[in-house]
Amino acid sequence: MPRDGIKAYIEEADFRETGFSYTMSLISGKHKMVILYCLMEYGTVRFNEMKRYLGHITDKTLSSNLKELEADRLIVRKEYPQIPPKVEYSLSERGRSLMGVLDQLCVWGERNRP
Repeated sequence: MPRDGIKAYIEEADFRETGFSYTMSLISGKHKMVILYCLMEYGTVRFNEMKRYLGHITDKTLSSNLKELEADRLIVRKEYPQIPPKVEYSLSERGRSLMGVLDQLCVWGERNRP
């Protein structure tokens, strides 16, 4: 494509309208992909287990990330009516459909890390 054609195409393009942009809006942030990876690897996980897995993260930050992932329908939160409270998190069907992408990131990392 001639250079002028590329310039005109880019000027009309809007990155925010791409599928890549939408996907990144769901999983961006420091912890979301790690949370999803944890659920992919270990299935159903409780809050404190997730906190230990992530290492240095505050309750507030973890809670906020989990709420966002739940609102985006990537994870399911199951609360049991008991004392003390018991809450478990797992991937939703929609979240499981994203795991192929995350798995490919893992494969690439394994092949390319020093």
